[in-house]
Amino acid sequence: MATQRPGFPVRLTPTASAATRGRLPAVPAKPMVPATPSMASDAVRARMVQKLAAQGIADARVLRALSAVERHRFVDSALVNQAYEDTSLPIGLGQTISKPSVVARMIELLLGAPALVGKPQDRLGRVLEIGTGCGYQAAVLNHVATEVYSIERLRGLHERARANLRHFRLATVHLMLGDGMVGYAKGAPYAGIIAAAGGEAVPQAWIEQLAVGGRIVAPTHSAGGGQALVVIDKTARGLERRILEAVHFVPLKSGIA
Repeated sequence: MATQRPGFPVRLTPTASAATRGRLPAVPAKPMVPATPSMASDAVRARMVQKLAAQGIADARVLRALSAVERHRFVDSALVNQAYEDTSLPIGLGQTISKPSVVARMIELLLGAPALVGKPQDRLGRVLEIGTGCGYQAAVLNHVATEVYSIERLRGLHERARANLRHFRLATVHLMLGDGMVGYAKGAPYAGIIAAAGGEAVPQAWIEQLAVGGRIVAPTHSAGGGQALVVIDKTARGLERRILEAVHFVPLKSGIA
């Protein structure tokens, strides 16, 4: 019998420890900034994408997705003039929206999953995103995947992402409030799992929820005390793991706040 998928949005039931944990102040649930003619122009985003291509992002699917999503809708009005610069920006509660180059790099890696080898035009299947943040990466993933499940542990950011994404009316993007460390088993198996927070290691729950032929792209702690991107492929022979470049993400935490 087919598993019933959740509607939009979904709230995951918190664990007992999460339920008793103090809550952080909520971020106002309103879109970050209204569209403005200058920042919404195709030309502004096109210049950003051209720079990313010059820096080495080669997958046409990724470049098209970044061209399509209006990043200025996800940043605070005081920072709107920096929306299309290659920089991370604060979004509240100690979190940031990742640099466009980091989003592009991680999604390009995700599209290199074993199941898509030799299929440069195909969309990825169902994707699990750990750490919704303001919703920008989920909107980009919507253009390269058939379905996106995105989990955020901070209630204020979850509400903000809902408000930011409402404009786009993305029927295949499902936002969930919950503990990303345990993944979301009801949506599994996933063709890809991508994380915007780094822990000591990739949680076993993510590996179990990954489909054969799927790929995990996530930051993890490195030997030098920093963080590095790790890519894990699940094949019929087992797991294949690669450690790539140094990165800097917020810590991966459990529970709901």
